[in-house]
Amino acid sequence: MLLVFPFIILALPLGKIKGGNIIYIFYKIWARLWYLTIGIIHHEIYETPHIANKQYIFVANHISYMDIPPIVAGIHQPVRVLGKAEMIKVPIFGWLYQAAVILVDRTTVEGRMKSIRNLKNALQNGLSIFIFPEGTFNETKQPLKNFYDGAFRMAIETQTPIKPMLFVDTLNRMHYRSLFELTPGKNRVVYLDEIGVTGLTMKDVSHLKQKVYSIMEEGLKRYIQYPTP
Repeated sequence: MLLVFPFIILALPLGKIKGGNIIYIFYKIWARLWYLTIGIIHHEIYETPHIANKQYIFVANHISYMDIPPIVAGIHQPVRVLGKAEMIKVPIFGWLYQAAVILVDRTTVEGRMKSIRNLKNALQNGLSIFIFPEGTFNETKQPLKNFYDGAFRMAIETQTPIKPMLFVDTLNRMHYRSLFELTPGKNRVVYLDEIGVTGLTMKDVSHLKQKVYSIMEEGLKRYIQYPTP
């Protein structure tokens, strides 16, 4: 991270769009090199063909700190990630983190509204965005926690299709209990079929959210063995 940091500083004056895209290139290099040094094997599974030059609202399950590197390693188009503001407190990583994500402070209405404006601005500038619809780690024994409405409201409002992704090995690579429980091995990213929103209105938010939830839940069950309720 220290090696990447000077290049991030140099890219910042180029602006949030051009500079941000360059920063993500360095993050992709960082993620791949870091994987090599710690024995993580990145593997992408496409259940349907993926259109890399199309704008999406990417969504994925959230269960580990290791969910962050697969985003930059596995998304091969300009993207901005919605991330928790409190993560900037992490030494070194926090500096890099705030240069790459759209921060959200969920403790205030103003903070939430600002993040929504920034996400819409990213979409208006031709970027894709990435949101964890669960908001925080899923610490249950079920595939997913309940989803927030935000990603689905934005998809309908901007008429941007949703692209679900699955992180199926990140909990095994690093448990949410601790940053020090890092284990080498495979780290699969699964791309599911895109979900269109053409013609949907705000009345359809709940239906869209449930549809995405069901598709992701079924997908996780195909790759992970969960305990019987």
